[in-house]
Amino acid sequence: MNTLARLPMAIAAVAITLIAIYTAGFGVFDEAFLRGGTIALGILVALFASLFGSDDEQVKRSFWGQATDVALIFAIVLSISNFFILYEDLQTGLFELSTFDLFSGWLGVVVILEMTRRLFGLPLFLVTAGALFYCIFGDYLPWIFEHAGFSAEQALSVIWFSFDGIFGRAIAVVTNFILIFIVFGAILDGVGAGQSVLKLVFRLTRRFKGGPAYAAVVSSAVFGTLSGSVAANVVGTGVFTIPMTKSRGFSARFAGAIEAAASSGGQIMPPVMGAVAFIMADVTGIPYLTICLAALVPALFFYSSLFCAVGLQAAKQDIKLAPVKDEDSITAYDYRFAGALGIALSAIVFLLVTGSSPALAGFVAVIISLASGFILNPEFRRDPLQFLIVLIKAGRSCATIIVAVAAIGVVIGAMNMTGLGLRFASLILAASENNVLLSLFFVMAGCLILGMGMPTVPAYLIIVLVMGSAIESMGFSTLTVHLFVVYYGVLSSITPPVALAAYAAAPISGSKPMETAIEAIRIALPGFVIPFFIIFNPSITLVEGFSALTFIWVSIRLTTAVWLITTSLLAFDAGVLPLWQRILRFATAIALIAPIPVVEILSFITALFCIGYQRIFRQRHAATKINL
Repeated sequence: MNTLARLPMAIAAVAITLIAIYTAGFGVFDEAFLRGGTIALGILVALFASLFGSDDEQVKRSFWGQATDVALIFAIVLSISNFFILYEDLQTGLFELSTFDLFSGWLGVVVILEMTRRLFGLPLFLVTAGALFYCIFGDYLPWIFEHAGFSAEQALSVIWFSFDGIFGRAIAVVTNFILIFIVFGAILDGVGAGQSVLKLVFRLTRRFKGGPAYAAVVSSAVFGTLSGSVAANVVGTGVFTIPMTKSRGFSARFAGAIEAAASSGGQIMPPVMGAVAFIMADVTGIPYLTICLAALVPALFFYSSLFCAVGLQAAKQDIKLAPVKDEDSITAYDYRFAGALGIALSAIVFLLVTGSSPALAGFVAVIISLASGFILNPEFRRDPLQFLIVLIKAGRSCATIIVAVAAIGVVIGAMNMTGLGLRFASLILAASENNVLLSLFFVMAGCLILGMGMPTVPAYLIIVLVMGSAIESMGFSTLTVHLFVVYYGVLSSITPPVALAAYAAAPISGSKPMETAIEAIRIALPGFVIPFFIIFNPSITLVEGFSALTFIWVSIRLTTAVWLITTSLLAFDAGVLPLWQRILRFATAIALIAPIPVVEILSFITALFCIGYQRIFRQRHAATKINL
């Protein structure tokens, strides 16, 4: 498809990027027009990309497919335009919807549902459509699911023609705080900082047996915290790390799985946490820096578990150190770019610590990344139009999040009307018969299901809406509840059957998607335990009920649990583990979670026995072989 045909998509994408930058640096120009315009532009970017194709998407559309795209474009323009016309009346609340208003509103909702289905598949589409269906027809349902009932007009007046649904708080937070960090991550990748940092990470890890796999973990942590999309992070870093991991001797399945797991974990790594930290601060009212501090230690434990998995797998396969062949591949240019990234991240932290808004911190980081690209990358000096390409890619990344959050707005509006979250909480407590541990397992399962196939921000929003009240009703603090649901929302990206991160990594590694997902679960399973430690042992957050002794004891137990789970699933700890050891280790690791002093001590003693027995057995076995 020629460049002229792609021009509408490029214009809309650049407009989103420039709006994000302007809003972050200079403030909101008009809240309603900002929200409505951003949603319209996000949908138009996706539709134009589908209609005209792009540089990397040369899929031919049928006549009826193109006709549908054109119809959807006109529909969203009509719907948003009418929303703008009614804006003043919406502010006063004194309005009566005409037939045309209802028609245009439903058109907008239908377009959002269709774009949700196209971009994210059935999981988010079914959740959104289900919420809308429940809002209108819930009075026909039995038991606790029944509500008073709302007409289609009443539902539309909240979901479309108010600031409690699609144009509500969720899209406001995204436009004010989130988009600028998505732009920041896209610009860093576009100007070449990503490749430079990857080279340096490879240099740092080349003297370890698991070198490239360690590089995948580190680089995915760095770029994952900046990206709101796990799949984008997998593709961005995985194209370099996965082939090199395979060349070291790891299987294709393991290479794809470690990248998928590490990229997922970037969404829980401060300081940005895939931009979810900012929306969490807005939703909970907890200061951003408090959230980052609370998330830091658990995130470090998660990445420590991945390092353990890589090291154990390398030892199990007896992978040899590769000869150093790329000593000259690191240039001064790479060091400068890594330094520029360090300056940008330091600026974010400094501005936030000194009380500046997250938007301003993101704005400054974007300016630094743009300036470093122009100064350090000669291609950008020779051809400034390269910056335009970067802005287009940034806008397309933003568009994906915008469509998802618009869909979440439908759910928010429906839940505000029906109180579905409280009903769901009652259902979980009734099903678990007020057993806290069983209730948490139900919530975990629900989080993994609701988060499937979605970027981190919308996954977090939908999970908190449905599940948050269920956990808070058990008496846990708001901070630990939100960290709990964020973890499982993130880990849903490697959980079958959707396993978005695994599906992104599999084509690069050459492995089967489902095998990659199962391997990623095996590698990252300690991450499924960490949220329970956060809930039952809030001292690990450093801000909830903190005491030094408690923190040390919890850290020791969590370290032990991570080691036991990893060695159990990899069947290796200084040698191949027999089946009974694997079962005992796994059961002991789960027991270490329990906030019961007697169980904590007994399980820790059992863990020491498992680890000590294996090493003594290995030494005796080795000595016997020597004597023979």
